[in-house]
Amino acid sequence: MSPQSATPALLRAVEASGDADAVEGPLHGYHHETYVFPLPDGTGTAGKVRWKCREPRPDLLWFDRRCFASEEELLLSLEGRVDGIPELIQAGSVRLQRFVEGHTLGQLYGSGTEVPEPLVRQIVSLFGQLAAVQPDSLTAERTCRLADRADEADSAGFLERLVLFTEERVYRRNLPRFAGLFHDLGLNDDSFRNLRKQVSGLTDRPFCLLHADLHRENFIVDAERRLWTIDWELAMFGDPLYDLATHLYLMRYPAAQERRVIRQWREAVEGVDRRYSAEHADDLRKLLAFKRAQSVFTDVIRTARTLDRGLATEGPAFDHACGRIATVLIAAEEPLAIERMPDRKEIAIALEKWCQAA
Repeated sequence: MSPQSATPALLRAVEASGDADAVEGPLHGYHHETYVFPLPDGTGTAGKVRWKCREPRPDLLWFDRRCFASEEELLLSLEGRVDGIPELIQAGSVRLQRFVEGHTLGQLYGSGTEVPEPLVRQIVSLFGQLAAVQPDSLTAERTCRLADRADEADSAGFLERLVLFTEERVYRRNLPRFAGLFHDLGLNDDSFRNLRKQVSGLTDRPFCLLHADLHRENFIVDAERRLWTIDWELAMFGDPLYDLATHLYLMRYPAAQERRVIRQWREAVEGVDRRYSAEHADDLRKLLAFKRAQSVFTDVIRTARTLDRGLATEGPAFDHACGRIATVLIAAEEPLAIERMPDRKEIAIALEKWCQAA
C-alpha cells in the first residue's frame, strides 16, 4: 500500500488494526468500501473475531432516503431489542462492526429458490421485533427533516414521500445525463402521474422501524445456522407493510413460499398490534407496484453506468445490460402505464445511442 493510493477507508482500517498486512479488502459491495481485520493482541479478540471498517464509496449515487445520522448509533440503540445485530466496539477514533463469519443467504440459496423454514422463521421473527420498535423509543439521531416525515400512521403520506423522492432525487436529478435514454425507453413525467393513480388510497397503519433493504445479501448465515442482519443504512420509520413488500420484491421467493411468508408475517406483526396488517392484501399489491416502478429508474441508471460511454457497444456486458433493462421495464409496464414497450432491439439502440453521446 502506497500513501498515494490509500483511500480514507483503508487508512482508517490500518489505523484501527495496527497492521496493514492484516487488513483484507476491499470487500465486494455497492454502497461501501469495506475492510476486515483482527484487532491487535491485548484486546481479547485477536485470532477469534474480525472487525470491519467501511466508508461510503466516493461519487456514489444514492437512490434511497436516509433517516438516521449513523448506522452504528442505530445498532447500538437496538441492542437487546432486535436479534442478529453485529456487535460494535470503539477502537481508538474508529467505531467498528463485528464481521460475521459465514455465508450470505444468497450464496446458499440463490434468488428465486426456496429458503429453509428455520431461516424463514428467523426472518419473520425479525419483522415482529421491528414492529415493536416505535418512533419515539430510540435515541439514535434522525436526520430526515420533519417536513419530509409523514404523520404517524399516514401510510398514504408515507408512500407519497417515497414516490416524490424517486421522482425528484432519482429521475429529475439525473435528467441532465439520462434524459435521452429515459425518453427512448418510454419514461417521462407522465410515468409518475400514472404511478400515483396506481398506488393511491393506502389504509392507515401505525408506523414502526423498517430495515427497508432485507434481501438475500443482507442476511448472513453463520456456522450454527443463526441469521444475522447487516447493512441498516436505509432503516427508517414507516408503514410496516412496506418492509414486507420490499423484502418480497428483493427475495423472489417461489410463489408457494411467498404466500407462507405473508401469512407468517401477518401473525408476527399482529402479535404486536393487530392494526399493522390492516387491508394488507390490497395494499401489498400497491406497494409491490411501487417497488417495480422504482426499480426502473434506479436500474436504468445503474445499468447504463456500468457501460463505457463512447466505446463499442457489444459483448456480454452490453447484452446483459439490455436484458436487465428489458426485465425491469416489463415488470413496471402496468404501474407506470408505459404506452409503448420497447423491444430488445430498441433497448439496445437506445443504450448504444446513450453510450456514444458526447
